[in-house]
Amino acid sequence: MLSGRMSARRTFARWKPERVLLPGMWRRQSWIRVALAVFLGALAMPLAAAGPAAAASGRFAYVANTFSNTVSVIDATNTVITNIPVGTIPIGVAVSPDNTRVYVTNASTRTVSVIDTFTNTVTATIPVGISPFGVGVSPDGTRVYVANAASNNVSVIDTSTNTVTATITVGSDPQLLAVSPDGTHVYVANAASNNVSVIDTSTNTVTATVTVGPGPTGVAVTPDGSRVYVTNGGSNNVSVIDTSTNTVTATVTVGSNPFAVAASPDNTRVYVTNDTPGTVSVIDTSTNTVTATITVGPNPDGVAVSPGGTRVYVTSNSAGTTSVIDASTNTVTATVTVGSGPIGVATARVPVVATATCPGGSVITGGGYQQSGGAVPPTEVTSRPVGNTWQVLADNQTTNYTTVTPYAVCAS
Repeated sequence: MLSGRMSARRTFARWKPERVLLPGMWRRQSWIRVALAVFLGALAMPLAAAGPAAAASGRFAYVANTFSNTVSVIDATNTVITNIPVGTIPIGVAVSPDNTRVYVTNASTRTVSVIDTFTNTVTATIPVGISPFGVGVSPDGTRVYVANAASNNVSVIDTSTNTVTATITVGSDPQLLAVSPDGTHVYVANAASNNVSVIDTSTNTVTATVTVGPGPTGVAVTPDGSRVYVTNGGSNNVSVIDTSTNTVTATVTVGSNPFAVAASPDNTRVYVTNDTPGTVSVIDTSTNTVTATITVGPNPDGVAVSPGGTRVYVTSNSAGTTSVIDASTNTVTATVTVGSGPIGVATARVPVVATATCPGGSVITGGGYQQSGGAVPPTEVTSRPVGNTWQVLADNQTTNYTTVTPYAVCAS
């Protein structure tokens, strides 16, 4: 079942599964009856409630608990608000770009659970390869990539149908993977091959194979897409790959048995979990040197940075906890008890949703929204058709609270 993973890791470390990302919040819905015209929303509900707590409530971390078969949802107050049952031995976690879905790999049941972040429930279960571990989502949210450790391939999922549309052969024992910010490439760490497969997403083929250190497991692409950082568990270092040439340009020594890696949103720092000493190495990306070492819980595995870059979440596999690091001071500010054997972790800023619905017998032809109160930048609002409704998702990142009213344009 997990023999591919276990045999690859046994030569340089204890066995452990993977890491990654998240669900959850609440859905505000409204509808407006309209016919043959644009109707603005007296019945619409606000997308951000008054008061500073509303903005904080949309920030979450999602932790895959390998031995509890659940995903813990941690809110901005460092409280577990729910535990979501998923498949057996959940490991990897990834969030859709619009923060409405979380994808969780289940190694034993060979599936991916799809979680609705507004209801914190599993809405679909997708069969994939053997022992799925790492998972990533394309920037446009249309595809999900899953590394299958025991079948040595990557499953490509169409998110509109929740079905596997392609299977790509990679190296031996693929672990974590990462999608480039522009969505053109996927980088897969192959633990038993000591290399990274580079997949061209337009053709779903491997176009390059980059040799790194022994036992690579974790992989992260910088937000500008120029570099890939790969943890080498067998040599206690991190390989830095130049994405323009697919060559290793630097090697950074970190702690013992590094496992996962995550980049800060501002492109300045990379965080690496070191299993045996129970630490996190902070790498300055401008110099590729370790500038800080942070003590966390024992056997740290997964690592994820909050969307704003202010917090870093690190799972402690043997302690059943998640450490929360203040990125400005490199200190642990909270330790949150989660499920048993946490591995993957990811963060999200879940938006509030409102909809305007066309009445029966009519068809939606357009829509939009109006806002009142404090100004919300257009970059924080997504306005789109969904079925026969017009949906607005608001992610208010400031203290300017506002009412956003969706409307639908309908035709009979």
